[in-house]
Amino acid sequence: MQGTRVRALVWEDPTCRGAAGPVDHFGFHTDKTFKQRYLIADKHWKEDGGSILFYTGNEGDIIWFCNNTGFMWDMAEELKAMLVFAEHRYYGESLPFGANSFKDSRHLNFLTTEQALADFAKLIKYLKRTIPGARNQPVIALGGSYGGMLAAWFRMKYPHLVVGALASSAPIWQFENMVPCGVFMKIVTTDFRKSGPNCSESIRRSWDAISRLTEKGTGLHWLSEALHLCTPLTESQDVQRLKDWISETWVNLAMVDYPYESNFLQPLPAWPIKVVCQYLKNPNVSDTWLLQNIFQALNVYYNYSGQARCLNISETATSSLGALGWSYQTCTEMVMPFCSNGIDDMFEPHSWNFKEFSDDCFKQWGVKPRPSWIPTMYGGKNISSHTNIIFSNGELDPWSGGGVTKDITDTLLAIVIPEGAHHLDLRANNAFDPVTVLLARSLEVRHMKQWIKDFYASLRKMH
Repeated sequence: MQGTRVRALVWEDPTCRGAAGPVDHFGFHTDKTFKQRYLIADKHWKEDGGSILFYTGNEGDIIWFCNNTGFMWDMAEELKAMLVFAEHRYYGESLPFGANSFKDSRHLNFLTTEQALADFAKLIKYLKRTIPGARNQPVIALGGSYGGMLAAWFRMKYPHLVVGALASSAPIWQFENMVPCGVFMKIVTTDFRKSGPNCSESIRRSWDAISRLTEKGTGLHWLSEALHLCTPLTESQDVQRLKDWISETWVNLAMVDYPYESNFLQPLPAWPIKVVCQYLKNPNVSDTWLLQNIFQALNVYYNYSGQARCLNISETATSSLGALGWSYQTCTEMVMPFCSNGIDDMFEPHSWNFKEFSDDCFKQWGVKPRPSWIPTMYGGKNISSHTNIIFSNGELDPWSGGGVTKDITDTLLAIVIPEGAHHLDLRANNAFDPVTVLLARSLEVRHMKQWIKDFYASLRKMH
């Protein structure tokens, strides 16, 4: 793929390349390699006093993440930076076994955070070896969401390769016994409660309304019509699938409650939850009326463009995200407990049942999850021996409940953005950005400049 150009939205075109790396970094049984895709942009890069901003790719196509990480492009000139976006193994085009990568647990066995971090480490060493002028330059890891977790963990595990990390919306504590399992749904509910009168109450009442309507003979048919579903509901287990789909929609809206029109998971208006809540002002209406209002609300998320003829309950987000790989990861290492009680949140009560979760994983993938491995591997809450990591979180983002929101030391820093949703700070500058995110970004850049300065100071000492 050397040298093919990939279209990025508003910045220079990055060059798309591939680097061969081992499928298994930690065993010696196989020497099979695969091609890892990465994007590189060097318009503002300077050999003299420059830096390398390295995006630790997460669960999807790297071009999509590249197009949604405008902060790096906005900062490139100021930091004289080369930008590198590395694709995560098993996502996009970086498939270790090609079309067979998801065939069974034997082929998926190499989809772990440790292998992904090792890919990034090998790639950085390869770039420093092959790009003239890059050898003695500081590298900073950046990522959002799962990619933010990887950026933080990369600095923890490979501190000799990156001088620091910006971990945006990185829920590194959303694992067993570190935060309450209900905190996520509570934040989603707060977003809806604050976005319109009676909004969260209308949603809370909708679940029983759905149950009552579908108990009647013609209920499934009526609901399929009222919600304009592409595939009609035909049997009672479809009702739970419908409820899960609606719940996931509210969760996604909380994640992408941005202050301007965006197209991250779906094309959406500015402050989409406020728009949704305009349809959910009155919870004290009949079941049929309430569900018609719920349809109008769902339509904001699924049909803002006006192009959708019907709503598809098997799809909630862009196909650029790799749902298959992520499902396997949550069934192995990335075991994040969630629950709701219907009192502190607007969802149906649902307790966290590890045995049930584990059995489902075994049914789907033939694997058993290891819930305590990530805290064992990356230290859980015990991370104060590390340095130079910025954890940024938006208060509107449900993932902030599992994130680091208070400084741990003077170099493990927390930045909280009151009007921020999911990694808003990594998105491109926008005229509608709240002041709080502008402040967060300038703080992040200030720290990065310090890391770069410290790196060059210690380089000079060595020589």
